[in-house]
Amino acid sequence: MMPLKNSTSPPSTFILTGISGLETVSIWLSLAFTFIYVVSLLGNCTILYVTRTDPSLHKPMYQFLSMLATTDLGLSLSTMPTVMGISWFNAREIGFSACFAQFFFIHVFSFLESSVLLAMAFDRYVAICYPLRYSSILTSARIAKIGLAALCRCVLPSIPPILVLRNLPFCGSHVLSHSYCLHQDVMKLVCVDVKFNYFYGLALAIFILTVDPLLIFVSYILIAKAVMSISSTSERLKVLNNCLSHILAVLVLYIPMVGVSMVHRFGKHVSPLVHILMANIYLLVPPVLNPIIYSVKTKQIRRGVLRVLTPRQLCMMNGL
Repeated sequence: MMPLKNSTSPPSTFILTGISGLETVSIWLSLAFTFIYVVSLLGNCTILYVTRTDPSLHKPMYQFLSMLATTDLGLSLSTMPTVMGISWFNAREIGFSACFAQFFFIHVFSFLESSVLLAMAFDRYVAICYPLRYSSILTSARIAKIGLAALCRCVLPSIPPILVLRNLPFCGSHVLSHSYCLHQDVMKLVCVDVKFNYFYGLALAIFILTVDPLLIFVSYILIAKAVMSISSTSERLKVLNNCLSHILAVLVLYIPMVGVSMVHRFGKHVSPLVHILMANIYLLVPPVLNPIIYSVKTKQIRRGVLRVLTPRQLCMMNGL
């Protein structure tokens, strides 16, 4: 491939590298990525269909779950065109504007995932600590306002670095190191000082990685205090089981997020392959695992999924 000429004007296209160093297993990677996306799309669409069509699931908890499924769909669809294009057609070019649009949506949906999990933690707190006021506190109107606030919280802070970066001069090869565009990756190709974008992105990442998990942690401390006041051991376990799906979803998001942030910020001497694999795990795993977690651990969702996938009589025979 011929290197692009040095230029200070915006490039017409960027070149995506994909997962360099694993060319010998490219066909298996292509099959793996295809499987991941199919499971993610089918799983999250099924969650949305079940929560929408089953009247018994028109409750605050499942409205927040629908938000999570929508966010996971957005995250999968943000990365899918370029990842699948590279995997199956070796299509590595992406237009300048398309690249900026992609990393905007990737960052928005990844931040939104954290915001929705925070909202779901609030839902669990209200359900367990104020069960008699649950429906009056989390009305449909209030849930809609929470969803709109979460969206604004993620979209508005993501706009300034894009506006700044678009107007900076680019030079060099215009080759990006991932299968999709990321802010920190594009930022490395700019010819001038990018301190604003660097520190702005760092501050935003720290905010998401500290404030949201901290508030989720505080909510579970309050939940634990409420649970400890329950005298019956079986009732305690039942209440905790209602939180287990959310706890697993939190771990699925934040463990890879912390890992990729640490590797990116402090792993300068780590193999580039590790950076690429960590970034793929961070973006691809939560949308796949979340619908599985909620389908396995939540009886109402499991029953709804079985209603979609199996005959009605079989569901009744299984008693699910």
